[in-house]
Amino acid sequence: MRRTRTRLPGRPLAAAVAVGAVLGLVSAPSASPSPRTAPTAATADNTATVFYYTKTKNWDRHLLHYAPDGGSWTTVPGVAMETACTDWVKKTVTLGSAEGLQATFNNGSGTWDNNSGRNYALGTGNITVKDGVIAHSDPCAGGEDPGPAPGDGNLATVYYSTRTLGWTTANLHYQPAGGTWTTVPGVGMQAACAGWWKKDVDLGTAASMKAAFNNGNGVWDNNKGADYTLPAGVTTVSDNKVTEDADDPCADEAPDTRAPTAPAGVTARADGVSVVLTWEPSTDDTGVTTYQVTRTGGTRGEVVTDVRSTVFSDTGLEERTTYAYTVRALDAAGNVSAASAAAAATTGTNPPAPAAGKPLATDPRKDPIYFVLTARFNDGDSSNNRGGSQHQKSGNAANDDPMFRGDFKGLVDKLDYIKGLGFSAVWITPVVLNRSDYDYHGYHGWDFYKVDPRLESAGASYQDLINAAHAKGMKIYQDVVYNHSSRWGAKGLFTPTVYGVRDAQWSWYYDEKQPGFEYDGLTVDSKSGKSYYNGDLWSTAEPSGNTCVNWGRPTGAKSPEGYTIYNCQWPSPTSGMFPKALYHNCWIGNWEGEDSRSCWLHEDLADFNTENAQVQNYLIGAYNKYIDMGVDGFRVDTAVHIPRTTWNRRFLPAIQERVTRQHGAEAAENFFVFGEVAAFVNDKWNRGSVNHSAQFYTWKERKEYSADDEKAALEMYDYEQQQGTGNQPTSRNAFLEGNSYHAPDRSRFSGMNVIDMRMHMNFGDASNAFHNGKDSDDSYHDATYNVVYVDSHDYGPNKSSERYTGGTDAWAENMSLMWTFRGIPTLYYGSEIEFQKGRKIDCGPSCPLATTGRAYYGDHVAGEVKASGFSEVDSASGAVATTLQQPLVKHVQRLNQIRRAVPALQMGQYSTDGISGDMAFKRRYTAGGTDSFALVTVSGGATYTGIPDGTYRDAVTGDTRTVTDGSLTVAAPGKGNLRVYVLNGGGKVGTAGPYLK
Repeated sequence: MRRTRTRLPGRPLAAAVAVGAVLGLVSAPSASPSPRTAPTAATADNTATVFYYTKTKNWDRHLLHYAPDGGSWTTVPGVAMETACTDWVKKTVTLGSAEGLQATFNNGSGTWDNNSGRNYALGTGNITVKDGVIAHSDPCAGGEDPGPAPGDGNLATVYYSTRTLGWTTANLHYQPAGGTWTTVPGVGMQAACAGWWKKDVDLGTAASMKAAFNNGNGVWDNNKGADYTLPAGVTTVSDNKVTEDADDPCADEAPDTRAPTAPAGVTARADGVSVVLTWEPSTDDTGVTTYQVTRTGGTRGEVVTDVRSTVFSDTGLEERTTYAYTVRALDAAGNVSAASAAAAATTGTNPPAPAAGKPLATDPRKDPIYFVLTARFNDGDSSNNRGGSQHQKSGNAANDDPMFRGDFKGLVDKLDYIKGLGFSAVWITPVVLNRSDYDYHGYHGWDFYKVDPRLESAGASYQDLINAAHAKGMKIYQDVVYNHSSRWGAKGLFTPTVYGVRDAQWSWYYDEKQPGFEYDGLTVDSKSGKSYYNGDLWSTAEPSGNTCVNWGRPTGAKSPEGYTIYNCQWPSPTSGMFPKALYHNCWIGNWEGEDSRSCWLHEDLADFNTENAQVQNYLIGAYNKYIDMGVDGFRVDTAVHIPRTTWNRRFLPAIQERVTRQHGAEAAENFFVFGEVAAFVNDKWNRGSVNHSAQFYTWKERKEYSADDEKAALEMYDYEQQQGTGNQPTSRNAFLEGNSYHAPDRSRFSGMNVIDMRMHMNFGDASNAFHNGKDSDDSYHDATYNVVYVDSHDYGPNKSSERYTGGTDAWAENMSLMWTFRGIPTLYYGSEIEFQKGRKIDCGPSCPLATTGRAYYGDHVAGEVKASGFSEVDSASGAVATTLQQPLVKHVQRLNQIRRAVPALQMGQYSTDGISGDMAFKRRYTAGGTDSFALVTVSGGATYTGIPDGTYRDAVTGDTRTVTDGSLTVAAPGKGNLRVYVLNGGGKVGTAGPYLK
């Protein structure tokens, strides 16, 4: 629903966005109304009873300032709320025909809670707003209870644990045996003790009840679709385990009255008219749940905002204004710490920039992905080309092929080429300012808060690219790196100082320090004539506070040129140059050992100590910037080298919170995060190590660990290694139940999807990839979200260092499988013409880029191309017209047409039960008015038994079959070809091509 923007006097205001915990939807109780069913029409007497939590606000009065959707705001400061019950006030408002309202809260004296300037977007019925989170229940009366009137009936006392769920409220939705269900979302449960909620239910004459639980925001625990059966008496429900005749889990637990420690290390940094606030995590005996940020300054009054990470980006502030911030910590019991010391920042001017984008917010499984190395794809602006320090040595200079050649302008210019291929998502390499001797790929981050100027041009900023893609219905997935910076550190966090001797031998390498000159990769230093200036990094004198051993002394070694090498001349993890608090100080020894998360991978990849709050704050604040710009998802580099506990505790919740706050709950649900968990073996679990296997990262933690992130990482590692491969979570989310689609259970999802490394490793043969992938699918949270590719900028199948060279027929077969099997098909740039097949993918500066798998592609897309739709090219001229006639181009265009026309191929679950044939399977997707069922065979023939009777039409040939006995046999279509028989389908999609015919 679009909310109306309304400008109010006397307080900050921005577009309203509904917020709340976004944990993933779980199906509604099987015997109850769907919690996601929208009202059929607005009524003329809609009301909303708004409950506001008071315990964590030190206010004497509480006022509700609101506007029904499409209506006028109340007069500032709003209407007084009345006491509802302990720690809650309420106000019932009449909405007329409106289906919701925008709201803010204040104390009547100029202090506001306005959802960080965005207002709260509320619906109808009973609504709670507790520390920034919206839910739906009556926290005082428990809501409607249609069961027998209280009396001498059987009493059920239900305790429900939310310790591992992160819910801020809980509702019980139930049906006494023989009775009727409560109205969705059920009755509100009362907080019993830390992590436990309680509800007494009078069952009347019934001895038990069916039950499910939810957080009031559409996230359900319904026992994996089966509902819980709970008897009379005392019952506990924790992590799907029901304990009957249970002891009161709160009986021996003293009330939590201890407040968290006050947040320390609060720092504020202004960037234009925004302020980034960071602080160290507080400690608490039961755990901190929320931080309360109070802002003063400017003309808009005091503003209080609740956040769930240790970084807060305050945007849309007044120019040239000083703001002061304090932070308090809250625990689950509502105890509030003392305020932190204040931190202040003064804003600058509001720079002109394109309007921020907004994610397209559709199911990511609908969008096939085209992956580009931005700097190598297409050059739209030669003025930002840069060769770097290795330009001559690499051989690039001889080819007039600088490493930084492609840019956002070139990509914008060729979005129609990508759309004409049929792709609706573009994965781009990291955009942050890089710094190394050979950094065109983007994985040597230096300033994570700045877009690399070598990629931008006037009118073609990163924001312009995002907006241009969205205008064409295409998503942008940004490659992000949380694991490491460049070896020169990370600007704003830590930068090492090196011994840059200025003698005749090294004068070519180390530049003179230029006061006021700042490295940006693009600007040329007038004295050295370099854009890769490093004068800010070196010192001939030992720097103050130096920790590097034997500063400036000769090591006794010589460079390849015969030059003397000095200690502390280049950063390394064992030199003592990096503080242990911020960077790990060791080299990796065992790629499947614990040190893979706590040591450097390579000399150019300085390994962050991601368990440190200062590092976490730096990275969360940086990537919030790109979320705000409207990117549609993150591809996470080197995800396996960060502990799962850190992802689950810090980075993934921070992503969800920021997307929700900036763009809404639907955008957060569909913000696509997919991690690179590099496992280069051909088995289900990576050398038997669960901690280093891709599927491991798709799950939440299943027990509690130390509050200290570093200790927790080790505890989790040891615990899961001991559990082993045989005791890991399993899922049926990717599989049909017979021929039926079932709602997936999202309750244990971590928030991270993954690249399907096992299929990638086996794509030397499509059949191998299919059977290996299928074998692993029960161990992923939901394999229908797996990102599937044959080769990439790192490896080909079976860890080959060359781009795939299996032949055109094999490429066609691989594509046919990827576009119809579960998962999201992804193509590395140029594979549609077998670009650089058999060439070494990467050889660093030891050979020209033109001879590698990362060669410049722009020559193949030169000319003009216009696409009116996905897989629909209206016109093309020049080299790109020739490219578009290639056989695999035609193949992928039609595959995208067919996949887009058949929802089962995008989002469907699958099964091979009752099917003979090699790469043969059935898929189904059912939601709302959509029911899509397809039978697929790739290359070979197949027989399907036990399938629904009806009319099936092949999307490839248009062939029609009528099934009356539950059986259908399909002849082999030939290598690279396939058949897609769709129940009640529309028939042939697209025109016959070189393989699909």
